[in-house]
Order: sequence, then structure tokens, then C-alpha cells
Amino acid sequence: MAFTLEESKKEHAYEAVIIVHPEASEAEQKELFTKNKSIVESFGGAMNSVETWGKRPLANAIDKSQIGNYFYTTFKTSPEAIKELERTMRINDKVLRFLNVRLKDNTDLNKHVEEYHQILADAEKKRREFEEKAKKRAAARKTFNA
Repeated sequence: MAFTLEESKKEHAYEAVIIVHPEASEAEQKELFTKNKSIVESFGGAMNSVETWGKRPLANAIDKSQIGNYFYTTFKTSPEAIKELERTMRINDKVLRFLNVRLKDNTDLNKHVEEYHQILADAEKKRREFEEKAKKRAAARKTFNA
């Protein structure tokens, strides 16, 4: 059984989360994603979407930073492009952490992003419902203890 080079050049769908230093300027952030896009395209791939989740607290401090600027992106490219993306992000001082995840073959990225947004909306709805119930329980305790 021999490994063929043609298989390695096949494009796959990926999603990535990138945490950028909170003090990185907007120009530095744009430069990072422009460079990532050019790397993906140089290997014959295409970017699908780049979304910002904004500044969020980190579970553990990274380089004395308690918060990070989170970005979510989806794209199609070859595994060789992933190696180059990871190499360039490792040497970029403004990138705190990153994670590239290969999606299942034949994944429609637009549909994947829509499903992802729906999951986020459902989670937010459940969180609000939980907070409302907690407020009602707290109010009931106050009237019971009064």
C-alpha cells in the first residue's frame, strides 16, 4: 500500500479559533488574517468566513494576559497549508493561541457556520432562561425569609 502525493493535495474543510493579544491593533489583526488568507490561497484553498467573538477572559493567563481577542474562521485548503499557517502563527508575537480542526469530508462550510450560529443562539437562550429562574428563586427566598 503506497502513499500517493495526490491524496495529500486534496482540499479539506477546516475551522480555526485564534486568540490574539488584547493589545494588538486593528491593523495588526487585519495583517494577520490577510497573511493567513494569502497562505490558504497560495496552496489552492479559499477562506470562507472570519468572525470576531470579541475580547473574552482566558481560563488561564497567557503571557500575563487575562483576556484575549477571539476569532473564528472557516476555510478549505490542503494539509500543507495548515503546516504553514501554524508555523507563521507560532512566530507571531500577537497570537496567544490557535487551534485548527479538520472537519468531516464534504462539509458545506456555509451550512456548518449556520448550524454553529444556531447552537450559539440556543445556548444563549438557555443561559437567559437559567438566569431568569435563578432571579425568581432568589426573589422567592427573600419573600419567604422576610
